[in-house]
Amino acid sequence: MQDRENISNLLVRLKFSALMALDGITSNLLRTFLTVLGISIGVAAVISLTGIGEGARRSIVAQFESLGENVIVIKSNADNVKFEIEEAENLPIRVTGIEYATPVIYTEETPIRWRRDESEMNIIGVNESYPQIKDHPVVSGNFFTSLHVKQRSPVVVLGYNVANSLLNGRSPVGHTMKIDGINYRIIGVLGEKGEGKGDGIDDKIVIPYTSAMKIAKTRDILEIWAKCDSAEDAELAMVQLGRIYKRKIGIGNNIRPDNGQEEESTVEGGEMDIPVAEPVPEEPGIPGEKENVFEKGEEPLTITSLNNLVKEADQANRIMTVLLGGIAAVSLLVGGIGIMNIMLVAVTERTSEIGVRRALGAKKEDLLIQFLLEAVYVSIIGCMAGVLLGAWAVSIVAKYGLSAVVSFDSIQIAVFVALTSGLLFGVYPAINASNLPPVEALKRQ
Repeated sequence: MQDRENISNLLVRLKFSALMALDGITSNLLRTFLTVLGISIGVAAVISLTGIGEGARRSIVAQFESLGENVIVIKSNADNVKFEIEEAENLPIRVTGIEYATPVIYTEETPIRWRRDESEMNIIGVNESYPQIKDHPVVSGNFFTSLHVKQRSPVVVLGYNVANSLLNGRSPVGHTMKIDGINYRIIGVLGEKGEGKGDGIDDKIVIPYTSAMKIAKTRDILEIWAKCDSAEDAELAMVQLGRIYKRKIGIGNNIRPDNGQEEESTVEGGEMDIPVAEPVPEEPGIPGEKENVFEKGEEPLTITSLNNLVKEADQANRIMTVLLGGIAAVSLLVGGIGIMNIMLVAVTERTSEIGVRRALGAKKEDLLIQFLLEAVYVSIIGCMAGVLLGAWAVSIVAKYGLSAVVSFDSIQIAVFVALTSGLLFGVYPAINASNLPPVEALKRQ
């Protein structure tokens, strides 16, 4: 029975303290509004800035991912490093983990004629494995086959935007267009990647690389795309390709082991046996001197895993998002200090009220709870207003073209920091109020 009465008394005291705290923040609305404004601006700043950072991170990662998953790009950066057609076509057979591979030929500003309209367009030459390598399906018609590639067939697959511009959204499959003065039959339309994704493939056209070599008037292959089954296979293939092409471009060719015999130019594990590039002829009058791309500080050949690019971009943008959130969190600290200042003023102004309550039997705990609840009320109202204001700011930014998203994690962090700072900065004024002697408080009336 005694325990029930104690619990009932405690609940009554808590209810009374809560009502007094509510009356305390409503008795001076201007002061409460300014305090709430400080907290809400801090919360909104954290949500909006981290939302902009998170949106930028997702946008950049999506751009890299649109280039294909588990894709490896092998690119020559020097005139004396070139790839053979068979070398590119046979990568899936001779390198563990690679499932598809294609040579890549670029032809820029190629004359295009569609009916009476003429323009210039970028063309990409690949083989029949392009849709699998780039995870890019065909939405209308079909992609060209290996037979088209071997026979240098005049067939073309259009990017999504290019196809839409020809017949006002109707499929142009079956029609012909002139590329560099030759009639090409349109056999397919690639799916939409989106603005800024897929290296702008929506605004390009794709033809067999053998036909692209004819347009570009070259037989040099300077880039290869390879596709692996998984991220683990891509890492393994990167290691093997690195060893292969180090030998191809002349690094380590004449290394002799301890037995004095010349090391064979092959790779362990039954990998590729690619012939080493022909040595650059010596210039007359300069015996023994030849072009060395390394002396120029250049990378003659790069082997890039797009998976690694995605990870690096993701990590860099996460750091940027954290920095933006940290900068915005400073305003939360300022808002917390504002709560403490306002509460100290409130304690000074309400000295007589505190004295009367103590004289009527209020305990220290009652006053402590009352002033802490006032700080918590202000923090909660500021958090709610800040979340709404931050979400509105993110929507405005997104409306005008920038990538921005409302991150649930940023809301959680901002609300937690705001409530914690409000509670912590409200402790000192609450303790001051509860420790004020009743006689001293009554004297100050």
